Amino acid sequence: MATTLRARPAALNLTGTAYARIADLMARAPADAIGVKLSTPKRGCSGLAYSVDYVTEAQPFDERIDTPGGTLFVDGGSILYLIGSTMDWVEDDFTAGFVFQNPNAKGACGCGESFTV
Repeated sequence: MATTLRARPAALNLTGTAYARIADLMARAPADAIGVKLSTPKRGCSGLAYSVDYVTEAQPFDERIDTPGGTLFVDGGSILYLIGSTMDWVEDDFTAGFVFQNPNAKGACGCGESFTV
């Protein structure tokens, strides 16, 4: 009897505007940057925050997501907090930034800067 493998779900879903923002970031990236990295460092009122930074080398447990405009790495220690999330780029008259819809988040602080799982 043969084993049937299911397709692996995406660790993180990106919108078209998120893809475009990653392309823009990579077009202006430092020469040694190989991509951008999403992580969830401990900070803020609720415990975890989203952070996107340039990365110069991949770590062994990072999740690699190749996009049309560049590579997005997801921190290996953060991936469990982010599975099934959608990453979007939103701009309005007063702010611009990545916005996350995270089904794993159980709460967020009032200012929206951090979340808890």
